[in-house]
Amino acid sequence: MTTVDRHMPVRTSPGTAAVARDTVRELLSRQRPPVGGAALTDALLVTSELTTNALRHAGGITVFGSAVRENGLEITVEDASDHLPTARPPSDPSMPGGHGWPMVRSLASEVTVTALPGGGKRVRALVPLR
Repeated sequence: MTTVDRHMPVRTSPGTAAVARDTVRELLSRQRPPVGGAALTDALLVTSELTTNALRHAGGITVFGSAVRENGLEITVEDASDHLPTARPPSDPSMPGGHGWPMVRSLASEVTVTALPGGGKRVRALVPLR
């Protein structure tokens, strides 16, 4: 059973998905026992997809947050774009990309997208730590 880290949520504005993944990896390594295996892989995949989408499609990350909750890892990414995340239609399966948003929705137990006052959005995903 994973214990909950009672520290304040980690809130940063990483410039790359790699920095965000490192932040999550370090947070989950502090859990007792440390989170590993499929739960760690899922958490890192969701982190990577959400941050990469903000960097590629939304002008960058304005806030990144991660916190261990009773029911999983909460990952929050804010950006300045009002455009909602979407899955690209599967018009040509040989074309790269377009799979990240459906993957986030399948790995996370909860996903919410909230418009922010003054513009932009917050995407929040809760990834089970099993």
